[in-house]
Formats: sequence, C-alpha cells, structure tokens
Amino acid sequence: MATPTTPISRRARPAKAPLTREVIVRTGLAVLDRDGMDALTMRKVAQELDTGAASLYVYVKNREDLLAAMLDEAFADVIGKVTGDDWRERLTSLVEISVDAMASHRGLALVALGGVPTGLNALLILDSTLALLKEGGLDDATASWAVDLLHLHITATAAEQSAHDEMAADGQTEAGHLQQANDHFAALPPDRYPMIVSLREQLLSGSGDQRARWSLNVLLNGILSTPAR
Repeated sequence: MATPTTPISRRARPAKAPLTREVIVRTGLAVLDRDGMDALTMRKVAQELDTGAASLYVYVKNREDLLAAMLDEAFADVIGKVTGDDWRERLTSLVEISVDAMASHRGLALVALGGVPTGLNALLILDSTLALLKEGGLDDATASWAVDLLHLHITATAAEQSAHDEMAADGQTEAGHLQQANDHFAALPPDRYPMIVSLREQLLSGSGDQRARWSLNVLLNGILSTPAR
C-alpha cells in the first residue's frame, strides 16, 4: 500500500476529458445554475474542469464571450419545439419557448439586454421570427423593426421569470409576494392614491403566464397595425 509520501504515477490518475469550447460552455451553465451569476468566473469554471484559467482562453476570449456562448447554448433546442397551425400561433410558441429557455438559467436573461444575440442558435431564432412576421403580411421594414420589440419582450419576461424562480428558491412563493403587495396597496390612503386603491384587485390579477401572453398579443396587434414606414 502506498504511503502518503509515495509518488503516484500520472498514468494511474483518471484521464481528463479534453477541453473544448462546448465543454467549457456547458460547465459554465452548470456553475451558473448551481451558484448564480456572481460566482461565474473564469477561475471557477477552470476549477470545475480541473485546469487553470489560462487554459480556457484558448477557447473563449473572456467572461463576456463565455456568457454569450452560454446564452446561445440555452437556445439550442428552441426551434425544434415550436408548434402551431398558423404563423401567429407558431410565433407565439417561438417567443414563449425562447422565454423559458432563457429563464431556465439564473440571471442569463440579463446577458441579452442591450444587444441582439448573434450566436448560431440565436440567429436561427431571428431568421425564423422574420420569416413568420413576413408570413403574417408585414413589409420588410416593419418585420425588421418588430424583431427588436419581440427581443425586448422575450428578455424582460425571462428576467422577471428568472427573478421569480430565485424568490421561490429562497422560500418566497409568488402567492406570498402578491399578498404582500396586496396588503401594502390596501393600506394606502385612498384620498392620495384613489386609482390604486380602487383597482387593487385588478392590478394584482392574472398569472404571470396570462399577463405574458396578453403582452405578446398587444405587441403583435400593434406591430400589425403600425407599419414602420
């Protein structure tokens, strides 16, 4: 039996899986899901892969590049899940599946704010969105501008959904959060906030899914009736 001071041959150790960009991206997603965005560093991902941070830079430029690749990886299965009988049903499905994909990883929606994702999977979603908008009868300019609005809707909805998931992980239920808001509104002086007090029940009505579907319908109706030029 080897003593603690006995050298161990490298050949006796388990072989490391070869580093690839795909392996690094999947490991980054695992760290994000487990530990959150603040813990996602190049050093942490390298530790998970039993290597040095410098080794990762052969495959990813920096943390921002890693985050962009992680976002695109989250979109990998979106197109294959889209269903619907007409263009509007398929577009609604595409948007809602994109929201779920982005929201399924803690804080990942924030990566998409401020820019249009340009990964291969994100480009497929963009191309499909444009095709569906054109199928709906939009002109080129309106369809091209509409994708910005839909991207903002997807990102904002995913960020809100992800925040709710974080609250649930901390033991705060959606029902409890709404009850707190309801109690706060109910205690407001009606002479100063007459509309909030009178519409309190309606302000807090509807599920997150119902409100997201309504918001998307408002967007689509507005886009259809408002040509860009």
